[in-house]
Amino acid sequence: MLKKIAFLFLLCALMVSAGIYVFITELKKPLLIQQAELLTVNKGSSISRFSAELVKKGWLTERFWLRNYGRIFPEKVKIKAGTYLVQPGSNSFQLLQQLVRGEEHQFSITFIEGSTFKEWLAQLEKQPHIKHTLKDKSIAEVAKLLEINQTNPEGWFFPETYAYTAGTDDLTLLRRAYSKMRNVLESAWSNRQANLPYKSAYEALIMASIIEKETSYLQEQDLIASVFVNRLNKKMRLQTDPTIIYGLGDRYQGDITYAHKREKTAYNTYRIDGLPPTPIAMPGLSAIIASVNPASSDYFYFVSNGQGKHVFSKNLSEHNAAVKRYLEYMRNKQE
Repeated sequence: MLKKIAFLFLLCALMVSAGIYVFITELKKPLLIQQAELLTVNKGSSISRFSAELVKKGWLTERFWLRNYGRIFPEKVKIKAGTYLVQPGSNSFQLLQQLVRGEEHQFSITFIEGSTFKEWLAQLEKQPHIKHTLKDKSIAEVAKLLEINQTNPEGWFFPETYAYTAGTDDLTLLRRAYSKMRNVLESAWSNRQANLPYKSAYEALIMASIIEKETSYLQEQDLIASVFVNRLNKKMRLQTDPTIIYGLGDRYQGDITYAHKREKTAYNTYRIDGLPPTPIAMPGLSAIIASVNPASSDYFYFVSNGQGKHVFSKNLSEHNAAVKRYLEYMRNKQE
């Protein structure tokens, strides 16, 4: 009798094992997809509904194995809502594990150094799979939602690539960028040089934004910073074109005129003393570091050499000569 019971028990175990093997084998057959595709699983979806959706999409020929696997092992099919990236060659079992673990696809958005907050908002509005909540809000209203003291939050967002899952709202991404900029600026400010002509970390951020707009050649940023710091220490106006452009806003059409330089806007550093009231763009890490750790130099002027770099001068006569060389270079280049 004991031998018979043991035999029956063994037989049942073998049958269960064989059944599981068949299920796993069927579930490990590749899904019928030819390229990577996104799959969105809605909140409250059951394995039955999910398997039917795969058949409807043509990824499975029938749902028997996936649906009944869920009936036999309900604890193993607790799928999580979200948007997932399904790769060609993957199978039902792999996809099921992906959904159970909640490994949602990470989308990304890249904000570049030197871009403006207005450009960030336009970029967010076009970004797919984001929940858009800021479309009808003014810049001042967005700043208030982010609890930023300035009505113009320009400069307060760190430019880099941010990953997000489907359904993340635009304000959440901006909060992340704002938090990152605050941390970066705080760290830079705590490691600043002594005797800088800034009253606060915010003024260093303003300077960093100007440096960012003046050059894309990172190795020059600390020299650019030294010129502006030297001018501030001598009570000279900064006279930097990017601030004029920012102050003109949509009126800027690609050229700075003499009238533009004479127009007294809050951002025209040809007409105002010191720094403009806010940053003029989002500075990157290197520009921020340069603003608080400028090079030591006797330079008070710089001008483009027409090849992506600048010529630095100690006095106006040197600077005028450098400007003349630049203009000659550009004329020869156009001929």
